Amino acid sequence: MKKKNFKDFKFVSGGVCASKGFLANGIHCGLKLDSNPDKNDLAMIYAEKKCNASAMYTTNKVQGAPITVTKKNLQDGTAQAVIVNSVNANTCNADGIEKAERMCQATAKALGLQPEDIIVASTGVIGQPLPIEPIITGIPELAKGLNSKGNTSAVNAIMTTDTKPKEVAVKFMLNDKTCTLGGMLKGSGMIHPNMATTLTFLTTDCNISSEMLQNALHEVVAVTLNRVSVDGDMSTNDMVCILANGEAENNLIQAVSPEYEIFKDALYAVLMNLARMMARDGEGATKLIECLCDGAKDDKTAEIVAKSVIMSSLFKAAIFGEDANWGRILCAIGYAPAEFDIQQVAVNLSSAKGCIAVCRNGAGVEFSEEQAKKILSEEEILVSITVGTGVGSAVAWGCDLTYDYVRINGDYRS
Repeated sequence: MKKKNFKDFKFVSGGVCASKGFLANGIHCGLKLDSNPDKNDLAMIYAEKKCNASAMYTTNKVQGAPITVTKKNLQDGTAQAVIVNSVNANTCNADGIEKAERMCQATAKALGLQPEDIIVASTGVIGQPLPIEPIITGIPELAKGLNSKGNTSAVNAIMTTDTKPKEVAVKFMLNDKTCTLGGMLKGSGMIHPNMATTLTFLTTDCNISSEMLQNALHEVVAVTLNRVSVDGDMSTNDMVCILANGEAENNLIQAVSPEYEIFKDALYAVLMNLARMMARDGEGATKLIECLCDGAKDDKTAEIVAKSVIMSSLFKAAIFGEDANWGRILCAIGYAPAEFDIQQVAVNLSSAKGCIAVCRNGAGVEFSEEQAKKILSEEEILVSITVGTGVGSAVAWGCDLTYDYVRINGDYRS
């Protein structure tokens, strides 16, 4: 799946509330005794009618209890609400599944639904018992405050070490019907493929089957969320889920078709931009790194090379120091587990301040250190790599490695 031209999509505000028929809310229920009362810690998303639904989950062998419960609830391919807390991940706890089920039961009671209609998620500290009482007490208030502009309070509730809310929504046409797809994401640390290195919640009023939602999610996550790495650590609670209520009244998408391809491109527009936001907001980060690899024999080879570069701790540290130490790029390319001719490798570094060539034919070329410093002083850095004359290409996203990353993770529990 190549990088898309988004001219046919209109980016709009609203996040998970941008699509017709979806409400949200977020509150501070007090999961941490000394927490800031202005920081929400419990969120809800509600669809006014039952939705086709699909999800993907972390591949970590240690998985949070909410994932186990959500997998069970989504077996029929439908859902109508999401309940999610931050502060505590509800992972590696003997009573974790019982508490995740209680969250579903309380949400269902407040909304007049069945517990199996609920997607449940948690994020935060691993291995600490989840205080369930504040959640159960807070859910009726949370449900009562659901509204069509509640995306702002909801996205605030899922943030942990995130410094910025992450929301994207687009409008697009399917035949003569206007459809909308929007979402919110939390993710700053423990960001590493595969799947999905984050909590991501997506809503759409497009009329599409759960089977095709699943197909689209797998295809698009592979080239967006799974192309991001901040620190090489994969979370235990990663989840991306999507709800589709059909309110746009387009003809049901239930097979691969031109309409399905348009929907998939809209999903890419949302998830690619959320992925970039996540990389830019990596814990302690000051810069977004985008690595584009082309000329490979196939897209998979290009992906492996691009990921290898954005995951290099030495290169990430060099970008923080605004040092054009291109040898670290070549080193990361060289240990990537892929086949290509290193003698054909070329590398450019660029930003809004310009572009410089640092490597040709696998060897260094002369460049101005002063110009390089100026280029690397920008907040967004593009590393362009060519590894041959093939048709394969891929893009991956990461961030620099700073002193603050260690500071944040040195006292995360306190």
